[in-house]
Amino acid sequence: MMTVTVNGEARKLRSGTIAGLVGELELPAPLLLVEHNGTALRKSDWEGAVLRDGDRVEILRISAGG
Repeated sequence: MMTVTVNGEARKLRSGTIAGLVGELELPAPLLLVEHNGTALRKSDWEGAVLRDGDRVEILRISAGG
């Protein structure tokens, strides 16, 4: 396990990639924007974005408004 900061909160994770993190947190992938260590990622990059102990991830959920 490693510790990664997700949206300002330290979390112990089993996942080794952003894609795994999104799955582990049971988040709706099509509705998310993800930033890994200050870099915005395309969804197609999530599988290759390797997480390491101490990384910072920001996850934003997209919502339509009116």
